[in-house]
Amino acid sequence: MDRAGHYRTTVGSQTVDLPLVPLSDELTIALLICVDLGVAFAATAGRELADHLEPFRPELVVSVATMGIPLAIEVTRALGLDDYVILHKTPKTHLGESLAEPVRSITTGVPQKLRMDPDRAEAVRGRRVVVVDDVISTGASTRAALALVRRVGGRPVATGALVTEGSGWRTALGDDADNVRVLGAMPVFRRTPGGALVEVWD
Repeated sequence: MDRAGHYRTTVGSQTVDLPLVPLSDELTIALLICVDLGVAFAATAGRELADHLEPFRPELVVSVATMGIPLAIEVTRALGLDDYVILHKTPKTHLGESLAEPVRSITTGVPQKLRMDPDRAEAVRGRRVVVVDDVISTGASTRAALALVRRVGGRPVATGALVTEGSGWRTALGDDADNVRVLGAMPVFRRTPGGALVEVWD
């Protein structure tokens, strides 16, 4: 921890101070919100993450709204591609329920569904796909995204993120964890009986 209430970490070549946000009496996280870090940050991070993903020869980028959208745009641009697909947790009329996977995010804590627009399924089918997001924590959103890509016939070849939090995501992703590429890693934080926050990596 750097200054009071913040955690300093690196995201590729960039350094950020992130607010520490309690999710419960026991669990606190450093909150990285890509959309709050500006255009230059997203462009640099997207370019650096694309460098890690390019060897997988992706043909399409898939990400999760809303936080993953700037990253999807910048990674797509840096890879020299011109299309990406965004998955949604907020119900919308045009999305329906035909392509939906259950998910529970660490920051919401309530059951949700991750949805793909059926009209975008053809863009995914048969293509080499990288799934990108700002943070991989529990791995639940990433696992649901990979499941949707596979359901419509896409071929997930790698997953990219700005940072991981803790290590629980490895179990959640199983064999897919081997192809995760990130620009940084952070712990989660637990509070001691005396009230101090300690870093937890496992």
